[in-house]
Amino acid sequence: MEAFTLAAPSDLDAALAAGGSSNAKFIAGGTDLLQLMKDSVERPQQLVDIQNLPLDRIEFRGDGARIGALGRMSDAADHLELRQRYPLVAYALLASASPQVRNMATFGGNLLQQTRCGYFRDVGSACNKRAPGTGCPAIGGDHRRLAILGGSDKCIATHPSDLAVALAALDAAVELRSAGGTRAVPINEFYRLPEDTPERETAIAPGELITAILLPPAGTGERSHYLKVRDRAEFEFALVSAAVIVARDGDRIRGARVAGALEPKRPHAAASAIAGTMFA
Repeated sequence: MEAFTLAAPSDLDAALAAGGSSNAKFIAGGTDLLQLMKDSVERPQQLVDIQNLPLDRIEFRGDGARIGALGRMSDAADHLELRQRYPLVAYALLASASPQVRNMATFGGNLLQQTRCGYFRDVGSACNKRAPGTGCPAIGGDHRRLAILGGSDKCIATHPSDLAVALAALDAAVELRSAGGTRAVPINEFYRLPEDTPERETAIAPGELITAILLPPAGTGERSHYLKVRDRAEFEFALVSAAVIVARDGDRIRGARVAGALEPKRPHAAASAIAGTMFA
């Protein structure tokens, strides 16, 4: 790990000012970033500690919800009203990591965690995501956990977040704050597919910070489930995962929303194929 300075701003504006440099990184739970720094994958010159900012509340507004980006994953998984209104979020959170990690990890950090591709995390290997233009050895090498669909000839890394897959099915949005103001980006536009620039993973602009996750009103008559296939039952990343929401009209499926990971996206063709079929 290389030397860095640490800033601990007392308010959001000060945090945004401190994090505006290209050499700075925001840190809260640190469950992924610190490991990346130890492995020299990330080399920030300054860390901006934001864990004490007031961004951890879960609020219900109208029929929707706003989840503060600094809320801990375990707190959200145990939140009774959130589980009742959005059970898919709880399913995905409880399938993530381990209880110890969920007690530390935040919503915002979970959405920004880096791929578990071994070539990305080994600075001795080529990797277009980490070092553009060096190649993607995963395509012809060890790629069992990587993308089957949606990759490119530049990168086949998958995003590791279970939560992001659930949020994509829910049509959630990511609230971003910068010195210039606040904007909300639909999560289905937040993540970028690898294509020719795999190093650009999200729609976050320099100096922006995730401040909240915005959930739309829950639909009536909906059932949802998150399925994660993995090598072991606990503390394991997905081989493949999917989130499905179906709306019933009697014994028939009126509509469906489906999401899976490469970068969490909704495959609309799959949802269209489900709509109109019988509900088992």
